Amino acid sequence: MSKETYRVCFCFRRRFRIAARQAPADIKEIFNAYSENGVMNVDHFRRFLINVQGQESATLEDAQAIMDSLKHLNIFHRRGFNLDDFFRYLFGDANPPIDTKRGVHHDMSAPLSHYFIYTGHNSYLTGNQLSSDCSDVPIINALHRGVRVIELDIWPNSTNEGVNVLHGRTLTTPVELIKCLKSIKEHAFVTSEYPVVITLEDHLTPELQAKVAEMITQTFGDILFSPGSECLKEFPSPESLKRRIIISTKPPKEYLQAKDVKEKDSDAKKGKDSTEEEAWGSEIKSFKDANKYDSFVGEDDEDDAEDSKAQQNEAPEYKRLIAIHAGKGKGGMQDWLRVDPDKVRRLSLSEQELETAIVNYGKDIIRFTQRNLLRVYPKGIRFDSSNYNPLIGWSHGAQMVAFNMQGYGRSLWVMHGMFRANGGCGYVKKPEFLLKADAYGEVFDPKLPLPVKTTLKVTVFMGDGWYYDFRRTHFDAYSPPDFYTRVGIAGVPADTIMKKTKTLEDNWIPTWDEVFEFPLTVPELALLRIEVHEYDMSEKDDFGGQMCLPVPELRKGIRAVPLHDRKGDKYNTVKLLMRFEFV
Repeated sequence: MSKETYRVCFCFRRRFRIAARQAPADIKEIFNAYSENGVMNVDHFRRFLINVQGQESATLEDAQAIMDSLKHLNIFHRRGFNLDDFFRYLFGDANPPIDTKRGVHHDMSAPLSHYFIYTGHNSYLTGNQLSSDCSDVPIINALHRGVRVIELDIWPNSTNEGVNVLHGRTLTTPVELIKCLKSIKEHAFVTSEYPVVITLEDHLTPELQAKVAEMITQTFGDILFSPGSECLKEFPSPESLKRRIIISTKPPKEYLQAKDVKEKDSDAKKGKDSTEEEAWGSEIKSFKDANKYDSFVGEDDEDDAEDSKAQQNEAPEYKRLIAIHAGKGKGGMQDWLRVDPDKVRRLSLSEQELETAIVNYGKDIIRFTQRNLLRVYPKGIRFDSSNYNPLIGWSHGAQMVAFNMQGYGRSLWVMHGMFRANGGCGYVKKPEFLLKADAYGEVFDPKLPLPVKTTLKVTVFMGDGWYYDFRRTHFDAYSPPDFYTRVGIAGVPADTIMKKTKTLEDNWIPTWDEVFEFPLTVPELALLRIEVHEYDMSEKDDFGGQMCLPVPELRKGIRAVPLHDRKGDKYNTVKLLMRFEFV
């Protein structure tokens, strides 16, 4: 080896060598304030828990229990923590930003309409909306993540004698309905005991509806919630429906009525439909050129699921299984949002329909969702399985903001964040201001300017773990990464903002030690967004992890925040050390 080659290799090795992790200056100051002669004993630690971590009811027994739980770290317990012990505790798995051991803690005895519900869209798709495989695997994955609403599009199979699940009039490969139903039964309550709703987008004849009724009855048996063919006067509570399966779709007798309304309005819709079809690009064009597909089926089970001839006769055994009736009925948006004091139902709107309706009917939407269920689904041109801003639906009371769980991106991260609340059970109690009018009879308006209720103060101390979870050359081929952190709020428009730290060059263990303040007008709907990126001068910045946390459940104090990948899966070791305060 030449001397020059040796120098290059030596330089390469030196540049990638990782320095030892050290406590930031602020952490050292806190340790000094709550220790004596370099030791934090159990009484010191208790005072730290109360004064810094906001655990006001912490006892000496609580402090000792935490210390005892860290024995596997070889921490010296007889006298207490030294600085290194304390730092390892703060940065460890035993100090998360939300209390995962708290479990379900919201009131679960209210009607279903009082909760945001973790909702999937086209839950059977493995990828894009046009050509991916249909399978029970994404359904299983969604249930294990805590999703409580599964959507199935049901169509006759090639012989018209059986039932498949697929995205109709596309190139998606089908999966048998019975396979999906059996997987739902097996995995429904692995993560959460609270009810699973199956929304059916039905494209079947009465004969096949009768077969579906038999499949559902035989598969779910006693765990199926079937109140009969009449609409419920009020929705039951999640607590009363534990470990139950609920079917929601449009009652068969209403399909033909909806078809008639659609045909009357078809001329008015032609311009919109042709515009959307152009947006699909060559994929849709190729479908039609091949004479294989009439048109792309819309996402709404209430608009595109009818066969005018077949539905003239209804299948009574199928209708009796429908616990949550769906339907828009005749008329326009004002009629769709009319509240019936004698019955409750589910209404589905596309993200575009919701945004249009908000302009003139925002308050009506909120009044509707106080008793009834509103499902919002992605617009049809999201053929890449992307998603939309869920806060638009949540801030107007929509319980079922339906997402492509196999998708990607920041909107999905926000969805994951919302349902980390309440023990990850898939049901999050809506704030009181979305459930009833105020003393003057007015309902919440997310667009109105409101006073600041609280200010969230966030300190980004440092990060660690990339050296172990990523290849040495993942971020830069010749030097350590240049990390920066983005931190901000997803919430009502007045609260939504993102800020960023400085970029630290050539450092696997960056210490930013920066403070950000976020005034919040509606903290009940706020989520803290955290992202780490690696600066790249010539290309797009590299992704280094993300996390989204419900602000109402943030634990005060210094916490170790685990980061997740783009899909929402947690990295093994990548974490940020942060502090959360409400001022």
